[in-house]
Amino acid sequence: MLWAGRMRLVTLGILLMLVHASAACEFGSFSYSLTGIVCRMTKPAALLLNQETAQVIQAAFRNAQFPNITGERSMRLLGKVSYGLTNIQVNDLSIEQSEVELREDDAIHISIRNVTATFKGTLTYGYAGAWLLKLFHSVDFEIHSSIDLQINTELMCQKDKVTPDASDCYLTFHKLTLHLQGDKEPGWLKQLFTDFISFTLKLVLKSEVCKEINSLAQMLANFIQDLAENFVQDGDIKVDLSLASAPLIKANYLESHHKGLVVYKNYSDVFSDSIYSPPLLTESRMLYFWLSEHVLSSLASAAFLDQRLLLTIRGEELQALFETEDTAEQQKAVQMIFQGTSYNNSVAKVWSLAQPQISVQPEGTIVKSLVAMEVSIFPPGEEPLVVLYMEKETTVTIQAAYAEKKLILHLLDSRIESKAFQCTADPSGNDPSIRNFLKTMISVVGIPEVISRIELALTSLMNSKGLHLFDIKNPEIITRKGYVIVQLDFSFPNHLLLDFLEKRL
Repeated sequence: MLWAGRMRLVTLGILLMLVHASAACEFGSFSYSLTGIVCRMTKPAALLLNQETAQVIQAAFRNAQFPNITGERSMRLLGKVSYGLTNIQVNDLSIEQSEVELREDDAIHISIRNVTATFKGTLTYGYAGAWLLKLFHSVDFEIHSSIDLQINTELMCQKDKVTPDASDCYLTFHKLTLHLQGDKEPGWLKQLFTDFISFTLKLVLKSEVCKEINSLAQMLANFIQDLAENFVQDGDIKVDLSLASAPLIKANYLESHHKGLVVYKNYSDVFSDSIYSPPLLTESRMLYFWLSEHVLSSLASAAFLDQRLLLTIRGEELQALFETEDTAEQQKAVQMIFQGTSYNNSVAKVWSLAQPQISVQPEGTIVKSLVAMEVSIFPPGEEPLVVLYMEKETTVTIQAAYAEKKLILHLLDSRIESKAFQCTADPSGNDPSIRNFLKTMISVVGIPEVISRIELALTSLMNSKGLHLFDIKNPEIITRKGYVIVQLDFSFPNHLLLDFLEKRL
């Protein structure tokens, strides 16, 4: 139940993170030309999040620091009466109904109805009579209340990031009843102090509860934006998620637009010809991510510059790579290439010689790259020897999917063009057994093996950012000319947000 309670804070956090009042940011004339990444959350997702809203209010009430309430009033016969409410705490809070409304080109409105809460504390009072008689008493009290709460959000843009302002918060009291020392029957003391303190108490509750709600909203908005930025950063490579244009608030979805520029050391990414427009996305799924082809291409360039496009294969993995078929011709070719050296004393390296070129088409993502492969052997007692060196221009078409918390890359097509070839066992390059063997090995095993390694590496990278902790349902990765769409439904498991909130609440 603790997790269910904390997750309700996401309603404000995510919704406030995704949108802001367009008037708060200055982007000039409205244009999507700089948009590299888009996030769209539809009404079903907003409704799901709103089911968790109740605990936002509970957390706000629990964490609000209620000040002592004091007052003074002159009474006939009794003289001047003063009072103070101290040690105010909240107990037994419940919420009957919560609603969220997306008002087009306006803001998010969350209505919480019939919030019932019991406040407990100590009432200290005293009065001076007409004959200088002074009496002071302290009694425990309970205040039973019924409240409606309206949160109207204004979201601002500061330094190209969304900053929520949920201070436009209204509490309407339907009931505010004071009980003293557990006595539920009306008495003169109760009647006297109920009128005294009701108005002051309402002001204090509104001020402190609304202040806490605003604080929680800002805390979660910052956390989610930091989480998103961390997800698209690894080492020196990161993606600029600052806003590219004013987000949209429509009746059926919220949408934010981000630059998506890749940042890497001295690498300068420039982008100004986005083809994004809202009709490219639908409203049937809960969450959508739109990524420009440019973002993927820039990430590949940064990975190349960071020398990440290098694969080293040894031992049993190297044996599996070269022994694709158990035939006499293959055994002969392998024996000639490795000169009888054990696989454990050999190493193969595969790397990209130039920045890969990526284009996105309906049939999949097309990657064109100039790749080198080098095989070295380490004969006992001798110097290392390069026995094979090749350069190949490869063009592969890949479709991506995500299932069972793993990225899956399907190789649809591959084309290979030889650019350079050196082999100690075949100096002239005319031995058909070696050339045919290597051609088969590269197309049947080599390229699938490299893609499999990339698949595992990307899955591991995404999981290191916590993606596997989310409950993602029926994700689809759709490619179109010039862009990729990721669409999915989701629900809330017990994951890292719980730890985050527990530390701060």
